[in-house]
Amino acid sequence: MKKQISEFIDTLSEFFAYRKGLLPMIGVVLIILNLLLQFFPGLGWITSSNLFLHFGVILAVFGFMLAWAL
Repeated sequence: MKKQISEFIDTLSEFFAYRKGLLPMIGVVLIILNLLLQFFPGLGWITSSNLFLHFGVILAVFGFMLAWAL
């Protein structure tokens, strides 16, 4: 089990080493998606809680920290 987790983390690290801007770009897309969803108030708790905004900001910050570490 430990070996599988270690190999998965190594593979993931190599994947993001060549694509450092991928996570921040996905985060920005989620923030823009949240902005567009605000025009459709009938979607319920997704628009009222700003789910994609919060998830996008967290993902973008995590992506910047990961890019800095790699």
